[in-house]
Amino acid sequence: MRPSIVGSVTAAAILAACGVLSAAAQDYPTRPIRTVTTTSAGGLSDIFARAMGEELHKRWGQPLIVDNRPGGSQNVGVRACADAAPDGYTICILNTDPVVYNQFLFKNLPFDPDKSVLPVTNLYHLIQTLVVNADLKVKTVDELVALSKARPGTLSYLTASPPLALYMEKLKAEKGADWVRVPFKGGGEAVNAIMNGSTPIGLIGLGNVIGQLQSGSMTALAMLNNFRSPQFPDVPTLEQTGYRGAASGSWYGLFVPAGTPRPIIDKLAATVGQIVSEPAFQNRVLINRGLIAAINTPEQFAAAIKQERAVAEQVVKEAGLQPQ
Repeated sequence: MRPSIVGSVTAAAILAACGVLSAAAQDYPTRPIRTVTTTSAGGLSDIFARAMGEELHKRWGQPLIVDNRPGGSQNVGVRACADAAPDGYTICILNTDPVVYNQFLFKNLPFDPDKSVLPVTNLYHLIQTLVVNADLKVKTVDELVALSKARPGTLSYLTASPPLALYMEKLKAEKGADWVRVPFKGGGEAVNAIMNGSTPIGLIGLGNVIGQLQSGSMTALAMLNNFRSPQFPDVPTLEQTGYRGAASGSWYGLFVPAGTPRPIIDKLAATVGQIVSEPAFQNRVLINRGLIAAINTPEQFAAAIKQERAVAEQVVKEAGLQPQ
């Protein structure tokens, strides 16, 4: 009889714990929520976090306190997320690169991308675009390649995205182009560098350069991750220009520290999913900044990340890059 008694006690304890967690999720949140982002103030994830915070405040009565943690190829922000208490009062808006690519680019990471943080839902895709300073007077990728050959050693490009940098290096090797990558410090500095001509080529999130494209000071040659933009319907995708390249799956997703209770994860996923799915929110926060909603379930997001890591490992291997 003793084993059955022990089993009954254990089952009762599990049910009681589940009941406590469910109640905690129903009451959650009871205080402000810290939101870690990997971009500086004014960056896309910072702007999104504040807009999402306004909507969550309306529903939950608690504010989101944005904690900007840029730097270190975005590893700084992920570590801040991973090191936080797993109680639902730290949530994190993280980019593709530190979650998918950095494990293949760095010998040592201050977190385990597979175990230190848990996916809640994907939030949005970035439309990445290849832009040039309008003074270059090129309209296509072919023309840019030709110009680089005609002006050897004079053209440089910038991008924050490893897969897009790999694309440019692969294109350089295959077509005999002549350009060099320069460090990317932040969206604002990148835009200024393209504008003043010191780095006239950029592979950058569309949301950073909409105004410059509309004014004609920059020219968009292609949309690099195969999303077309409603603001610029005449700009083709990379594939439509005849180039295959390493198209980037660039997104920002919602994560929490490992160990966060599942009922809280589910509540976050459901509520944030409702907010981002609202047409008014999309028009105000996403579409006007060159972003596309990407809401999914925790399971779907985890499966997508696993698939993208397999692709990322192969891309880095083919490029012959060694972890630094």
